[in-house]
Amino acid sequence: MTNDSPQIPNRNLALELVRVTEAAAMAGARWMGRGDKNGADGAAVDAMRNVLHAVPMDGIVIIGEGEKDEAPMLFNGELIGDGSSPQTDVAVDPIDGTTLTALGRGNALAVIAVSERGTMFDPGPCVYMEKIAVGPSAYGAISLEKTPGENLASVAEAKGKKVNDLVAVILDRDRHDELIEEVREAGARIRLIPDGDVAGAISTAWPEAGADILMGIGGTPEGVITAAALKCMGGQMVCRLWPRNERERNLSVEAGYDLDRILDQDDLVEGNDCFFAATGVTDGDLLKGVQFDSTGCRTSSLVMRSRTGTVRMISTHHRLDKLHKLSTVDY
Repeated sequence: MTNDSPQIPNRNLALELVRVTEAAAMAGARWMGRGDKNGADGAAVDAMRNVLHAVPMDGIVIIGEGEKDEAPMLFNGELIGDGSSPQTDVAVDPIDGTTLTALGRGNALAVIAVSERGTMFDPGPCVYMEKIAVGPSAYGAISLEKTPGENLASVAEAKGKKVNDLVAVILDRDRHDELIEEVREAGARIRLIPDGDVAGAISTAWPEAGADILMGIGGTPEGVITAAALKCMGGQMVCRLWPRNERERNLSVEAGYDLDRILDQDDLVEGNDCFFAATGVTDGDLLKGVQFDSTGCRTSSLVMRSRTGTVRMISTHHRLDKLHKLSTVDY
């Protein structure tokens, strides 16, 4: 396949995609602390969709966040972009952390991932998966076949640390009670997060965030998006589909999914050239949230490309007087 193929981008699409996450973050941030997560998500979805239609690509949504709680969403199978090459698969989450936004809590992000057409994993009926994620310094040290204590010991050895120096990021859910107890018994420290495991997983590959490993069960849409980010950053994620009940299990088996198969970031996003962009909605460990002032607002974003391994931090000031005179897609 040559670089002239409609399936291979010849430019850094992430620099276009950041406009999408910026628009979603600015729209969603207006709802911060207002107690209405669907209102926040709906505003972010509308803003994201409007800008996406101007992005130079022929995209199809493979992962549209919102299915598991019937929230507003960019739906699976939706065609986006301006119809020009390259042909792409797209995973979106207009706000990863709608509850965080509604309650005015930190670490909510607007995120998008894009890869070549036919390379993004479709999880089918399973909306949750077991996950372990680490940054590049612990690549190869994790396995779903190991106990939590064994994984922590391996990560500590890989990073030249003691286990009690490690920070494990875990979603604060009842289903993780046993996992939390095992991590505590191993001696590691824990950062319990109420939501937002995309930010939690990425933080393991971002030294300034102070996290070493993410463990537990979280959403499959977030898992696919996270895989794209970790491919760009040189990190690793291992995961396995986790049906919530017998109905979901049966549907998955009937659809041909192997529920025992262990997947990694290259299974979830197979492409050799994937892109990721995220913009902070609320202040977090990775990014500042949207900051409004009398003239407009400032956004903070991460922009990544796997082929080049580039990770850019972008701080942007948006003048409201200019935004009001432009259409959303011109923005």
